[in-house]
Amino acid sequence: MSHRNQDHNRQRRAARQRALQALYQWQLTGQSAREIELQFLPEQDDSAPREKPPAVEPDRELEEALDMADTDLVLFRELLHGVLDRLEEWDEQITPHLDRAMASLDPVERLVLRMGAYELSERPDIPYRVVISEAVELAKAFGAEASHKYINGVLDKVARRHPLRAAEIERRGSRR
Repeated sequence: MSHRNQDHNRQRRAARQRALQALYQWQLTGQSAREIELQFLPEQDDSAPREKPPAVEPDRELEEALDMADTDLVLFRELLHGVLDRLEEWDEQITPHLDRAMASLDPVERLVLRMGAYELSERPDIPYRVVISEAVELAKAFGAEASHKYINGVLDKVARRHPLRAAEIERRGSRR
């Protein structure tokens, strides 16, 4: 894989992580996607007066967590708005494959599943195996201990029921 592809993949992974954080914030606060987006992507106004340095030491860990410099901003916005704009649609795709009610899922699991359903439906340029793998990585990083296994199984079933992804899975299977 070229260095350029590695950078692109790292930026996409960062976008997914930031989008998950933004969606989690939405889940907790009920703020609009636009309000949350502005918190993650503050508008740059070079004419605004510069603030004085803070009197207390800044929280470096928090700054790093919110640093969007190495993030695919287009994908970040797409995931944030795309998931929230059509929540019911993603839930309808996911619900038949759950062993419990959507509301009883861990909040992070629920968001990762919605993001995965979004990408499976709206991003045919990203192979289904990559979508599922990235969702699994998010679950490992932010979810409950074994949630990545659950995410993997549910999103695999969602992909197999999606007409476009079912054809992709069929093509992959016939190449073996």
